[in-house]
Amino acid sequence: QVQLVESGGGSVQAGGSLRLSCVASGYTGRYCMGWFRQAPGKSREGIAAIGSDGRTRYGDSVKGRFAISKDNAKNTLYLQMNSLKPAATAMYYCAADRPPRCPYPSLGFGYWGQGTQVTVSS
Repeated sequence: QVQLVESGGGSVQAGGSLRLSCVASGYTGRYCMGWFRQAPGKSREGIAAIGSDGRTRYGDSVKGRFAISKDNAKNTLYLQMNSLKPAATAMYYCAADRPPRCPYPSLGFGYWGQGTQVTVSS
C-alpha cells in the first residue's frame, strides 16, 4: 500500500510560481506518477505524468509552463508551476500506479493523495 502526501500549495499572484511536492510512503521508483487538479464545480483533470522510464506528458493547458520531475531516492514527485494564471486555482492531487500501468490522463490510478490547494489571484 502506497500513501501519498502533497505539499507546497498556497496563494500566489498571477505570473508567480509554486513548486508542489508529493512524498510517497514507499518506494515508487518504477511507478507511473501524475498530477491532477480539480477546480470548484469542475471535473478532475490530468496535468502531467512521468513514467517509470522518465518519459513525461503534459496537458495542453500547462505545456511550457509546468514541469514534472521525480527524485526516486527521496520517493518524491514534484510539479514546478511557472507563469501561473487565475484559471490554475484548484485542488492539486498526485497519483501513482504500479507498473506497467500508467493510466494518465485518465483517473484510473490506484493511489491518490489528499490534495493541496493552489489559489492564484489576478
